Amino acid sequence: MPGLRYLLFLGCVIPYRLSSYEISARKVLEKLGVELVEMPEFNCCGFPMDPINHDLMLTLATRNLCLAEKQNLNILTLCNGCFSILNETNKMLEGDKELREKTNGYLKEIGMEFKGTIKVKHLVHVLAEDVGFEKIKDAVKNPLTNLHVAQHGGCHIVRPAKYLGHGDDPENPTMLKNLVRLTGAECLNYMDETECCGNPIIGVNEDVPFQMAREKLGHVKAVKAQALITVCPFCHMMYDLNQPRIERNFNEKFGIPVLHYTQLLGLAMGFPPEELVLNELRVKPAELLSQIS
Repeated sequence: MPGLRYLLFLGCVIPYRLSSYEISARKVLEKLGVELVEMPEFNCCGFPMDPINHDLMLTLATRNLCLAEKQNLNILTLCNGCFSILNETNKMLEGDKELREKTNGYLKEIGMEFKGTIKVKHLVHVLAEDVGFEKIKDAVKNPLTNLHVAQHGGCHIVRPAKYLGHGDDPENPTMLKNLVRLTGAECLNYMDETECCGNPIIGVNEDVPFQMAREKLGHVKAVKAQALITVCPFCHMMYDLNQPRIERNFNEKFGIPVLHYTQLLGLAMGFPPEELVLNELRVKPAELLSQIS
C-alpha cells in the first residue's frame, strides 16, 4: 500500500477540550502508516457561523480548502461537524459555478482561489476506505474479546447522503460498527441508534438535549454495553462530559464510559491506557479496563 498522507484539520474544539481524541488518533494512525501533515494556518471550519451568515461560513470553509489545495493534500478531520461543512462546501463549489465565482470573489481579497482539487475525509472514511479493514485487523495485537460496547456515529458523517458518496446507509450505518468489531469487541445494537446526541442546540436550550442524551444512555444501558464509542467531539462531550449532570437532573445513574474510537482501537493495538489518555474521560473506565487481559 502506498504511503497515506493527509492534512490534519483539528478544528476548534479538539485541541482545547478533547486532547485525548487528538493524542489517541495520532498514535493509532502513525502505527497504521498514516502520515499527518500539520495545518497551522487553518481557521474555524465555519460550522457555528452558518445560521448567522451563510456567505461567511462558505468563505471560512473555502479558505481551509484553499490551504489544502496549496499543499496538494486531502484533508482528514476528526470532527463530524468540520467534516460536514468542509466536505459539503467542497462539493457545492465544485458543482455550482455561480457560487464558486461569488466565493472566490471574497477570497481574492486575501490572494486565494478555490479550484476543487482535493477531497475531505473523516477519520472513519480514512480507516475504512484508505487504510482498509485487513491492515487494521493485522495491527490488533490484543483483541478486546471480553468487551461488549455500543457505538454512536453521529449525524454528520452519514447525512446528507447526497454529499457523502462513501456507501454507508444514513438510516442504518454500518461503517463504524464494522470498525469497532475489528478490535475484537462485540458491537451491540440498541434502540434509536441513529438519533442525534442533541449537542447542536445545547447553547440555546439544555433541557431538550439532556433529555435526548438521557434516552440514548438509557438504551445503551439496557443492552448492558460496557462503553459507548464515539467519533465526534461534540457527541463525546454530550455523553461523557455531561453524563454526571444528566444523572443529577434526572436522578438516574448510568455510569457508562464514553471512549473515542481511537482509544478503543489503541487498546486493541496494545497501547497502554495512559498513552491513550483514558484518564481524561469524565466517566472513568476502570471496570472496562479490568476486563482487558
